[in-house]
Amino acid sequence: MPKYVYDFAEGGREMAGLLGGKGANLAEMTRMGLPVPPGFTVTTEACRAFLAVGTEPDGLREEVAEHLARLEQATGRRLGRPEDPLLVSVRSGGRFSMPGMMDTVLDIGLNDESVLGLARISGQERFAWDSYRRLIQMFGRTVMGVDGEQFEDALAKAKAASGAVLDTELGTDGLRRLVESYKQLIRTETGEEFPQDPVEQLHRSIGAVFSSWNGERARVYRKREHISESLGTAVNVQTMVFGNLGSDSGTGVAFTRDPATGQPGVYGDYLSNAQGEDVVAGIRNTVPLQDLERIDPASYRRLGECVRLLEDRYRDLCDVEFTIERGKLWMLQTRVGKRTAEAAFRIAAELTDEGMISPDEALGRVSGDELVRLMFPRIDGTAAGAPLARGIAASPGAAVGAAVFDSAEAVRRAAAGQKVVLVRRETNPDDLPGMVAAQAVLTSRGGKTSHAAVVARGMGRVCVCGAEELTVDVEARMFTASDGTVVTEGTVISVDGSSGTVYLGEAPLEDSAVLRYLETGVAGPGTVESVDRALRHADGIRRLEVRANADTPEDAVRARRFGAQGIGLCRTEHMFLGERRRLVEDMILAADDTGREAALDALLPLQREDFTGILEAMDGLPVTIRLLDPPLHEFLPDRTELAVRIATSEASGGVTDAYDVQLLEAVERMHEQNPMLGLRGVRLGLLVPGLVAMQVRAIGEAVAARVLAGGDPRAEIMVPLIDTVEELRLVRDEVEEVLAEVSARTGVPVDCPVGTMIELPRAALTAGEIAKSADFFSFGTNDLTQTTWGFSRDDVEAEFFSAYLEKGIFKVSPFETIDLDGVGRLVGIAVREGRETAPGLKIGVCGEHGGDPASVHFFHATGLDYVSCSPFRVPVARLEAGRAALPDHERSDSR
Repeated sequence: MPKYVYDFAEGGREMAGLLGGKGANLAEMTRMGLPVPPGFTVTTEACRAFLAVGTEPDGLREEVAEHLARLEQATGRRLGRPEDPLLVSVRSGGRFSMPGMMDTVLDIGLNDESVLGLARISGQERFAWDSYRRLIQMFGRTVMGVDGEQFEDALAKAKAASGAVLDTELGTDGLRRLVESYKQLIRTETGEEFPQDPVEQLHRSIGAVFSSWNGERARVYRKREHISESLGTAVNVQTMVFGNLGSDSGTGVAFTRDPATGQPGVYGDYLSNAQGEDVVAGIRNTVPLQDLERIDPASYRRLGECVRLLEDRYRDLCDVEFTIERGKLWMLQTRVGKRTAEAAFRIAAELTDEGMISPDEALGRVSGDELVRLMFPRIDGTAAGAPLARGIAASPGAAVGAAVFDSAEAVRRAAAGQKVVLVRRETNPDDLPGMVAAQAVLTSRGGKTSHAAVVARGMGRVCVCGAEELTVDVEARMFTASDGTVVTEGTVISVDGSSGTVYLGEAPLEDSAVLRYLETGVAGPGTVESVDRALRHADGIRRLEVRANADTPEDAVRARRFGAQGIGLCRTEHMFLGERRRLVEDMILAADDTGREAALDALLPLQREDFTGILEAMDGLPVTIRLLDPPLHEFLPDRTELAVRIATSEASGGVTDAYDVQLLEAVERMHEQNPMLGLRGVRLGLLVPGLVAMQVRAIGEAVAARVLAGGDPRAEIMVPLIDTVEELRLVRDEVEEVLAEVSARTGVPVDCPVGTMIELPRAALTAGEIAKSADFFSFGTNDLTQTTWGFSRDDVEAEFFSAYLEKGIFKVSPFETIDLDGVGRLVGIAVREGRETAPGLKIGVCGEHGGDPASVHFFHATGLDYVSCSPFRVPVARLEAGRAALPDHERSDSR
């Protein structure tokens, strides 16, 4: 039989897959000799077995009993013994950190008898009864399924009856009565008694934590963070230590560096006379960790020693939970801490400078997604006026949205297209859907280690916590600022997670410092310097070139500033819009070759000017120009609108515009049921005489003009929507004939590579044949995704994509990250067969997948030569292309 249970002393951090992150790190700290309360871990394998059948797997109960006996022997206490009871906590701990998403039960082992023993041994009767009510509340909610709000209501009534404001002000007698109220609540809601047998408490709690893996909030979080559903969670059973024994006790969370900024030094929160759940829940506002040096100097020094040892061991920012019990420090948990994008880049750079990690490791610890967050604008504090409130800057960035006061409303409004800010006193795990939907999170309680702060940082959401000046009334759906300003639901507010400020209305924004650096190339101190170092290192090791999709000289200039090594897609159809559209209409309406040639002759100099400007902006770098590829109807007026205009004119007795009549006839003639699969791409070039020749002549003349001007133009001609090699051969023959004519006329040799866009499944599957006539391939993954899946992107994304994501059919939209099993397989076939025919074949991708981090890694592994994406995504692609070149063990994708 498999081994399902491990003592902390038996494991290590390398066993995170089996012991979960929390269990593996508890084992690691135990191995290091740090003061860890003893305990054992039930493995993720046991969880998977439990979830498969709904009951404990064979042998688990016996293993737990064996390890519990060892724990009792080590501590000299027995679970639930009336005289001096052993109490344990039961906590979840998956392979990847999921803060607050699954369930915890504390103080297991208390019952009507052992609570008296705890009171005697501790000398604090109130503490014992407070611990007992916490157990009943957690067990009743987590294990027995009683609505947690009912416990909160009972607690509020007990405080009101005793005249208490805070939980800590509730006396022993009040707690005794509250315990009885809780037990009666369980009896009423479930029809059973709160279990007095400590072993039953333990086993039911383990089962409940296993079951919480499939709870709604855990599933939402995993979907958001792309964590596999199949991993399961471990369960950690650990001896209880108590931070709620008085002023010489407490609990807190420490970071070895500031998780918001990356600033070195010990950061965190501390709460005297409290348990850990009080800190995470933000029920009472904490004090900065530095205050512990005054409150308990010895514990502060010991904590500093421990966190330094941990950072040295993990070589990264560490997040530590600790408890002080009557002056003794206990380390309850550590993990590699979640951090903001700003902190990620700074910490990676500084750990490199300190010699703790290599430049490759530093690059592996940042990501393109984090870089994108740093490129977003910030609130311009100089123009925003006086802030409405200030709080703790928990997760940076700027966000504007309508204030909403519960998760369901945030989800509802966001689904309707409205930007919202979720405002709460404090968040809890049930608020996760609203946090995902919101642009920002604002709380009046809690600190940098509260649930709101930790989860927001992990998701990249803007967050301000602990804005104590705000009085939040969730029931009335409003908050009141210290100056008396009342903000009701739906009112627009602005939140700056970098400064911790909140503004009424839509505050003005300014470009981020990172975006300014990318625009100018001038690096400054702090985060910008760290980003610059990461990008330069990525550029030095990546194999993939990064090009841009750009259709104008202005886009080309920006792309080059952002580090593009050429243009991978210049869409010529974008050059025919606006005032030029009338010339395309003339071409379509031409009654004969003469009329068509006149329209094309008028378009030629405009195209030549466009190409000349783009080639100048990208001088010395390749520019891949795609021949015209939209459905022709896109250049004509709307069919219904045109018919109504003509009918209205006729009905009024007016003179019908003959041009409109001609247009309507053309629209009727060219109408297609599915134009995305109709007359477009190479089919246009073959069926509209002179169109390919005009575009190629404009390209050739632009190349010649740049050469004569002393430039180094490198135009490449790409034929779109190829299905068969015969199409490409016909077009290529025409291209070469036109370029030869331009060369003869200008005296400048013009020799442009001719390749094709692989964007149809048949083209991918016959790539070996097509490569015989192609100088290069470029994958158009947008259309390849549409035609492989049978989706029209514009039609289906709003219709059923959200349902497919919800049902788990998609893990992520195939238009955002490439579908490896379908589209990715076609790409792999085309690369392999194309290079079997032409070993030196240049191959790239020009769909927007070229700027998606996960897709970039696939393209690197598949052997492409370059990726191309929008100019804004070029820095992201550069960074991820570098990360893709790293060995797998250098990439830290698990945070």
